[in-house]
Amino acid sequence: MSELQDIQTTENSTENTEDFPKYINRERSLLEFNRRVLAQANNPEIPLLERVKYLCISSSNMDEFFEVRLASLMELAKDPNALTQPDEQPAGMVVECLLEATHEIVEEQYHTLNNILIPALEKENIRFVRRNHWTEQNREWISKFFIEQLQPVLSPVGLDPSHPFPKVLNKTLNFIVSLEGKDAFGRSNGLAIVPVPRSLPRLVKLPTEATEGENDFVFLSSILHANVSRLFPGMTVTGCYQFRVTRNTNLFIDEEEVDDLLSALRGELSGRQYGGAIRLEVADNCPQHLIDYLLDRFKLPKESLYKVNGPVNLHRLDAVPGMANRPELLFAPYTQKLLTAKKRPSKNAFKIFTRHKEPEKLFDKIKQKDILLHHPYDSFTPVIDFLKEASTDPDVLAIRMTLYRTGENSEIIKALEKAAQNGKEVTAVVELRARFDEDNNILQATRLQDAGVHVVYGVVGYKTHAKMILVLRREDDRIRYYTHMGTGNYHHITTRFYSDFGLLTANPIIGRDASKIFQQLTSLGDTKDLETVLQSPFTLKSGMIAKIEREAENARQGKSARIIAKMNGLEEQGIIDALYNASQAGVKIDLIVRGICSLRPGIPGLSENITVTSIIGRFLEHHRIYYFENNGGKPELFCSSADWMRRNLLARVETCFPILDDACFQQVYTEGLAMYLQDNTGAWILQADGSYVAKQPHGEKPYNAQALLIEKYSR
Repeated sequence: MSELQDIQTTENSTENTEDFPKYINRERSLLEFNRRVLAQANNPEIPLLERVKYLCISSSNMDEFFEVRLASLMELAKDPNALTQPDEQPAGMVVECLLEATHEIVEEQYHTLNNILIPALEKENIRFVRRNHWTEQNREWISKFFIEQLQPVLSPVGLDPSHPFPKVLNKTLNFIVSLEGKDAFGRSNGLAIVPVPRSLPRLVKLPTEATEGENDFVFLSSILHANVSRLFPGMTVTGCYQFRVTRNTNLFIDEEEVDDLLSALRGELSGRQYGGAIRLEVADNCPQHLIDYLLDRFKLPKESLYKVNGPVNLHRLDAVPGMANRPELLFAPYTQKLLTAKKRPSKNAFKIFTRHKEPEKLFDKIKQKDILLHHPYDSFTPVIDFLKEASTDPDVLAIRMTLYRTGENSEIIKALEKAAQNGKEVTAVVELRARFDEDNNILQATRLQDAGVHVVYGVVGYKTHAKMILVLRREDDRIRYYTHMGTGNYHHITTRFYSDFGLLTANPIIGRDASKIFQQLTSLGDTKDLETVLQSPFTLKSGMIAKIEREAENARQGKSARIIAKMNGLEEQGIIDALYNASQAGVKIDLIVRGICSLRPGIPGLSENITVTSIIGRFLEHHRIYYFENNGGKPELFCSSADWMRRNLLARVETCFPILDDACFQQVYTEGLAMYLQDNTGAWILQADGSYVAKQPHGEKPYNAQALLIEKYSR
């Protein structure tokens, strides 16, 4: 039995925990996260159409897993001696293990769709009408729809020497069609491929004249199956089967060998849709000889084949909630609070914060006291207003900003353009390599340059992932720093669904540190003497480890010691080892890790004082918060753009900033940490074997942190 197989066998038991390896495989942990997302689609306590969304999210997550993570591992496995990190397992064996797990998850996705969600939707009169249930009324409308709306944009490709197998785009819907007879030129092709443009809907809602149901849908694949013979007049269609191929979408650019990163990236992006094939999805009724033909064409082994009973791209079902128009089957709508300041709370950690009138000018509000924004409960508008006000304020001299993801038609971009047009010195550090946002970031960078903004692309070899805005304003013959630092992106869409903290402050210490970091990014000078902000790749990892070790030393001396940390992912070996050592010293450690976690909790003599909780809820948990008790004298609390991942700590420019204002400290601790540790309805607890168990109230009152925060901010 291989070492990896032995690990799998061991991890199926909660006994003999001391025999578990120290680290959980990163990709295996990521698949466990996708299982938790999929579990939401099976949760009857969640509104039905929201459960459909969770199924779609799990499908999208799996797509990215194949095209990024599994693709990278397959490249690594070409070296027979390559080991994964931090668990140090042979890459080839890990790939085998993961392929087995992905088949299980995909099978569970289609079971959830066909056996749970579709029957539940039918009870709500939301139906996916199969071809064998079409009425004559359905057929007439569908036939007309195909002739008028689909046939003109479809380009079937008959396979012969002059029509070789076409290039199949990544994750597009295609059909392989078997034929008999001769075409108009007397050729006997035998096979054809029908690519379906992405512009076509994968789900069509039948209008009132075509059906008696209010929410009757047909899959595009069903429409094409029923009418495919129209594409091959004079020939007989003997079979038509959908398929989709997932490709490697990793970009390979040697940044040190290119003169212009933007131009090089543009060239690489054009080929992303045609990377090496990683996965083949086919209809489960496709004949074996056609499956073998496709596997051969895409140079894939049979382990990379996924037979599916339903549409090959479940993510496209995300159109259903909007098209069905059944708001009672969705989460109750929540309106973000438009506020920029809060009264200081009492010492009661759970006291409701109240609002009161503040100075009209945003700069005066920030100068009066720090402003903490908790998204998505607080609106992102104050951040946009901050930039808009800076763009027109005659006393503002300069604006500097990092941009990782911004979205299309961004008010942020418009404000920076306006500032440059008004004569401000505007610098934007645009990260062109933000995965899957490269095209948009290139577009925004070009747009900013055209407006007169000084655009730089960060540092060769290091993604700029920090979230910072610095405004320099002349006041009373001196320059004052106004800074925004956050845990999430400057993206107006994701701020409605991602939980993040953003700090607006006039604290000169933070402002000076931000200024030094921007100078470092633009001039490439050596600026490591920051006063209070920790920065990757220089001081963040060592700073976090030092604080963990301080807690461990306090515990050894019998002093108060506690660590609470919340993040998206944890797999950096140095951090994990420091946490293990702190646990052995007696430090109580509570980790809230949404996704990847390579630390293994609950191992006697290693990590018995560590708990790991994952929160899966209505909003995507995106905070990065690090709390150190520091013997109770002066606890320290940091927010950060960085997870405790190797890439964040060693291969990116990140910031980790202290929360210095007492009121903001109390709010971050309460709303970002304490409430989540009490959650017993959306929490999953990581077990020593690497699996997760849903936390249950067990006689306690149900406590859902996100729901309580919505209630709190709605008052």
